[in-house]
Formats: sequence, C-alpha cells, structure tokens
Amino acid sequence: METLIWILSAYGMTNILVYGSIFEGVRNTIHNLSNVKIFGIREIFTFLSGLISCVMCTSTWVGFLMGYFFSPTTTHLLLHPYLGIFFDGMLASGSVWMINAIVEWFEENRK
Repeated sequence: METLIWILSAYGMTNILVYGSIFEGVRNTIHNLSNVKIFGIREIFTFLSGLISCVMCTSTWVGFLMGYFFSPTTTHLLLHPYLGIFFDGMLASGSVWMINAIVEWFEENRK
C-alpha cells in the first residue's frame, strides 16, 4: 500500500511540474533562458527546459528526490540506500509513464 501511495504521489508531483499552471511561469522562464547566448548558461537551461517538458524525464528526478526521503525499493527489496534511490527513479519513471499513457488514451478516445 505504501508503494502505491508513493507512485501516485510521484505521478501527482510530476503532473504538477510538467502541466500545472502554478509552474507555468517557471517553465516559460526556463524555456526563455535556454535561448540566451551566454556559454554555459544556455546548456544548463536547455537541459532544464527539456527536463520539465518530458513526463518520463521529470518523473525520474521526482523519484530520485522522493526516494531520498522514503524509498520503497530499499524498504521492500533491502537494497543499499544509494542503489535504492536509483531504482526509485526508475520505478517512478515507469509507473508515471504508464499512468500517463492510460490517461492520455482515455482522453483521446472519449466521446
């Protein structure tokens, strides 16, 4: 049950970061800064712009962050904490992608 709540929390956090209107200003600012011609800054903001526009990318980092505070893979699989955080990112990415694919399918196929 804890893992299911963790996955749903990762989905919610990812959805808010990628699609939520509360972070729209932040996303637009990061996207605009990715067009700056200053060496070093452009690459960082281009990376961040791609990160916050991709559900799989964002959910991986959300999983890393959430795994730092509570790790379902470390708890249930008895992995080393650092290895557990890595697998938490993978668990979040796959789970969020699956939930998002199902939601998008229903959005496209409703009458």
